Amino acid sequence: MPKMTGSKLFAEMMRGYGITHAFFVPTILMKALAEMESLGIKRIMTHGEKAAAYMADGYARASGRPGLCLAQQIGASNLCAGLKDAFLARTPLLAITGGSTVTSRYRHAYQELEDFSQFDSVTKFNAQVDDVTRLPDLLRQAFRMATSGSPGPVHLRLRNKQGDLPPDELDFQLLIEAQFGKVPPFRPEPEMQRVRDAAALLAKAQRPIIVSGGGVAASQAQVELVKLAEKLQIPVATSLNGKGTILETHPLAVGLVGTYSRTCANRAVSEADLVFFIGSPGGGHVTADWKVPAQGVTVIQIDIDPAELGRNYPNAVSILGDAKVTLQRLIETAQRKSADTAKAWTGRVTQLVDEWRTEVDRMRKSDAMPMRPERVCRAISEVLPPNGVLVSDTGHAGMWTGGMVEMTHTGQRYIRCAGSLGWGFPGSLGVKCALPDRPVICFTGDGGMYYHLAELETAARYGINVVVIVNNNTGLNQEIPLVDAIYGGGSTQGDDIWRFNKSVNFAKTAESLGCAGIRVEKPGELNDVLRRALGMDRPMVIEVMADEQALAPTAWTPKARYSHSAFSAQ
Repeated sequence: MPKMTGSKLFAEMMRGYGITHAFFVPTILMKALAEMESLGIKRIMTHGEKAAAYMADGYARASGRPGLCLAQQIGASNLCAGLKDAFLARTPLLAITGGSTVTSRYRHAYQELEDFSQFDSVTKFNAQVDDVTRLPDLLRQAFRMATSGSPGPVHLRLRNKQGDLPPDELDFQLLIEAQFGKVPPFRPEPEMQRVRDAAALLAKAQRPIIVSGGGVAASQAQVELVKLAEKLQIPVATSLNGKGTILETHPLAVGLVGTYSRTCANRAVSEADLVFFIGSPGGGHVTADWKVPAQGVTVIQIDIDPAELGRNYPNAVSILGDAKVTLQRLIETAQRKSADTAKAWTGRVTQLVDEWRTEVDRMRKSDAMPMRPERVCRAISEVLPPNGVLVSDTGHAGMWTGGMVEMTHTGQRYIRCAGSLGWGFPGSLGVKCALPDRPVICFTGDGGMYYHLAELETAARYGINVVVIVNNNTGLNQEIPLVDAIYGGGSTQGDDIWRFNKSVNFAKTAESLGCAGIRVEKPGELNDVLRRALGMDRPMVIEVMADEQALAPTAWTPKARYSHSAFSAQ
């Protein structure tokens, strides 16, 4: 076994598992960071631990490799908060923090805080490294856990607040298993009898529909998804994480289903007599709180995690397996269905999609000022390059981009926030670090941008050249219905709950922090500005002055329109 320091071992293992960037707030593992830099791993110092976690999350989701974020003990809680999104998105991510030593623990050491257990709820694996000799096997286990099965974050707490490793050279064994440096490390085969059972049900169904989730994207099963849909003439709806797994120009594409959705997709799924969830657990967000589809519908489900099979809807057939491999087996097994045989159902779904497009077309073409978000989404659809990546924040940003932006090229990607407002911008920086040669556009609102404005300086300092569209409606206008429900519509009493200072100029703020910035007020100028921004060799903020009264449409459900308001009809 070679002799080396713990810092050298850490760096070598990071390189061995394919890590190219480390996102951190100092001071943590400084010698190891220096060793990583010497091996070509780029360090990205951020202005906050939560932003570091978000960047590592975006990096991992874009690359398919684990992300790495680090923080000293006093910043561990901030880093932990940032792991929530990675956990919800099933992102492989390694979080490293400092902690108290065995000898100082429980003695009121400086900055001592017992924060280890908080990582239990947002990680798949949470471990302490009290002895440096355990570092190789615990790092190995961390990568195995992060990438295997349903991926997710893992956390290792080192033995002192700054995570410093002893300077002594020890006999370390480099335990590197390269297959766990990517997702998926395994492609488990399905049971063929279950595949045959699923094929038989699909053949018998009169109105089947597929709901494609993030598992399809993680498995790189887009081609197989489309092949199966075409062979069986089955319409395809997607979750937010599954957006882009079928092009929205495809005749079988229905669009986004669930809470952040297109009316046509929710209506189609509600009318289906069989719903086929692929790489989606059928949770509340993709089903509008389990209203779309209704309970009792026939369900087939493919997932790599057995705990998710039948969890939210009882399954007629549950198939445990990798999405790509399982779809290949289904394609081989299922009998082709002719377009004529399926035309009654596919024609009905096409009608629903056409009706929706007609309904939203007026707003997508609107020249109104302040600008309509639908018009902004149209510009993104038209300008996003064939290899471009769109990163979206949550809230209205996710509603607008998920429903209104059209992914029309197989090389395009859509990556969205899984939970917390403010993820979009730092997440996009991680995406750009992972994909430096691809154009990256981030769409967020002013409310989301305020969370991590300081990271504009980070983007400028490292030359992380993303294009950030800030939909500036001078407030958290998604909350307007909630405020109106409390204070009455038309009242200004609750405005301070959602409205911001209108004098803030995000374009000028971006310039003051080293980026380029431009404010756009006229819809007709937006496409050209976007094209110029994509050609710039620096980060760019495009501040779009948006209509504060433009609310994203509520999700259609069979009995009533679903609303985020606590006062909505259930």
